[in-house]
Amino acid sequence: MQAVQFTEHGDTDVIEYGEYPDPEIDRDEVLVDIKAAALNHLDIWTRRGMPGIDLEMPHVPGSDGAGVVTDVGADVTRFEEGDRVALSAGCGDLRMDDPTLDPRYHIIGEHVTGVHSEYAAIPEDNLIPVPEHVDWDVAGSSCLVFQTAWRMLIERADLEAGETVLVLGASGGVGHAALQIADYAGAEVYATGSTEDKLDYAEAHGADHVCNYEEADFADWVLEETDGRGVDVVVEHVGAPTWRNSLKSLTKGGRLVTCGGTGGGNPETDIPRIFWNQLQIIGSTMATPDQVDDVMDLVWDGTFEPAIREDLPMSETARAHEIIQNREGFGKVVVRPDSER
Repeated sequence: MQAVQFTEHGDTDVIEYGEYPDPEIDRDEVLVDIKAAALNHLDIWTRRGMPGIDLEMPHVPGSDGAGVVTDVGADVTRFEEGDRVALSAGCGDLRMDDPTLDPRYHIIGEHVTGVHSEYAAIPEDNLIPVPEHVDWDVAGSSCLVFQTAWRMLIERADLEAGETVLVLGASGGVGHAALQIADYAGAEVYATGSTEDKLDYAEAHGADHVCNYEEADFADWVLEETDGRGVDVVVEHVGAPTWRNSLKSLTKGGRLVTCGGTGGGNPETDIPRIFWNQLQIIGSTMATPDQVDDVMDLVWDGTFEPAIREDLPMSETARAHEIIQNREGFGKVVVRPDSER
């Protein structure tokens, strides 16, 4: 089969699209004919290389994808040939109340072979059904960011109706999902973006107040908009460039919830502000199977919708990486096997 792959870490020139061994399924796995997949910032980090993760090379990336079941292992009970399915990439002990806390927890596409390929062998537990009416670009691009944002806001930050939320980078992957979820939860939503198009998108998808962070200090803007109070929750996924301002944007007793640091993972912090204002710093990773089901039902019925900025053949995956790392446009970048085009 044809697959996106790299044999060493580096810039986009390490990415190739070419022949790769056909996957063979284990007893608990499903063979999926991939119809559409998508990129996340996670793919950028994986390609560049992350401390503590030693990948088997060549590595096939991809933590979002969807397609049609073509074969099932002997122990598979939930799916059969012809079913439409999407990947939920987190792997943990499902006997635990929260599999994301399993010390062996890992992510398909980050730690093990991903789905940016014509076919993928995927554990049954990592697949969710896709209704017939859902387009492949939606099915293949939604799960990672919407489950991440749902867990951040609904489960970890325990967001309540009437609270105030600041969403950074509200047109990006996790950002555009968090924007819609915060609005759905009944929060008053403050959102940042770097262009007028991105701010227009934010306002059309739930933002009550918007700020161009290229033209204004967003923490000062939040404090001015809230008469000095600050917001109850900040959705933080940028890291070093925004961390101190994210803390500054919070009201006393506020909660900062983070799922990553696309701009840098080791920010300078403000310990006096944290203890004096009794702030909570909350980490969040992926979601439990029940949480995935809850949020994806709302994607499938159209309550939430992924923004698609580009739809490319997998042979142009290097270009897809450039679009994301250069912050061109907003939303998800979909890649499809060249044979599907």
